[in-house]
Amino acid sequence: MAAPSTEWKERIAADEADRHAGYVRDFEQIQALKSAKYGKGRALHRKQQLGLQGTFEVLPGLPGHARHGLFAEPATYEAWVRLSNGGTDRQADRKPDVRGFAIKIPGVNGAGALGSGPAASQDFLLINHPAFAFAGADEFVGLVKNLTKGPGALLGYLISRYGFLGALRLVKRFAKTFNAPFSGFATEPFHSAAPIACGPYAVRVRLQAASDEVKPGAAADWAADFLGRFKGGPLVFKLQLQFFVNEARTPIEDASVDWPEDVAPYVTVGVLTLPVQDPQDAAGRALAATIEAAAFDPWSALMEHRPLGEVMRARKVVYFQSQSGRR
Repeated sequence: MAAPSTEWKERIAADEADRHAGYVRDFEQIQALKSAKYGKGRALHRKQQLGLQGTFEVLPGLPGHARHGLFAEPATYEAWVRLSNGGTDRQADRKPDVRGFAIKIPGVNGAGALGSGPAASQDFLLINHPAFAFAGADEFVGLVKNLTKGPGALLGYLISRYGFLGALRLVKRFAKTFNAPFSGFATEPFHSAAPIACGPYAVRVRLQAASDEVKPGAAADWAADFLGRFKGGPLVFKLQLQFFVNEARTPIEDASVDWPEDVAPYVTVGVLTLPVQDPQDAAGRALAATIEAAAFDPWSALMEHRPLGEVMRARKVVYFQSQSGRR
C-alpha cells in the first residue's frame, strides 16, 4: 500500500481540441438519429430507470487527504439519483448494457469546475465497471458511432482500425465486459472509472452496494427490482475515494486501467441514503420527470473535484452538446 501522492499530471495532446470537436459532431448526429426515433433524449444513458431523492452525508473524522471540497466538513445534503441503462436505445433490460448510477448534490458552496462561476451542484456519474473499455475517448467514440450503424459497420470499423486479429480480440473483450452478469442497481458497486480531483490529490470514486441479496429474475425489470428493496426500509450506499499513488499503477490519462486496491485502498467518505418512496404516485412522477429533464454532468462539480484525464475532458464538450440537443 502506497501513500496518496499529489505528483499526478494531465497530458494534453496538441490535436486534442480538434479531435474533441469531431466527437461533438459525431454525438450530435447520434443523438438526432435516436431522438427522431424515441423523442428528445440523451445521446447515451437514454433510458432512465428511476429518478429518486435522498440525502448525502459527509462523514466526520476523515483523513486529511480526503478533507477537500465536498468532503471538507461533516454535513448533510439533499441528493437526486438517476438510474439508467447506458445505451443509445431504449432497449429491454435483459439485453447487455452498461448501467449508470448518477448522483446530483445541490447546495454546495465553492467555485465550479468550469471556472465560470460558483458550482450549482456536485455530480457523480458512475457506471457498473471499474474502468473503461478503452484508454482514451477516440476509440470509444469510434465504437459508439459505428455501433449505431449496425453490426456490419461496427465489424468493418474494427477490422479497418485494428486488423482482423485485433478486431477479434476486441470483440471477445467486449463480449466479456458487456455480457458480465448484472445483479441490480442495489447490489452492484458503481465506479467513476476515470479520475477527478480531491483538492491537490487525484481520486476515483466508488459507490458500494446497499445490499448483497441477489434476487432471481430481476433482469426482467431493474426498476421493479430496485423498488422492491424498499420493503426492507431505506437503502444505504457508501461513497468511497481511491487515491492516486503513482503514474505506473494509478494512471491519470489511461482510463482502461483499474487502479489496484492493494496499492490504493478505498476510503469511505460519505453515505447516500434513499428513503422509502413511491415513484408511481403524483410526487414521484413529478420528481422523475424533473430528474429526466435535468443535466447530470461530471463537470457540474466543485473546482476542487474537477474531472481529470482525456476521457473526462472529452466528456466536457460532448455532454454540453447533448444537453443543448435536449433543450
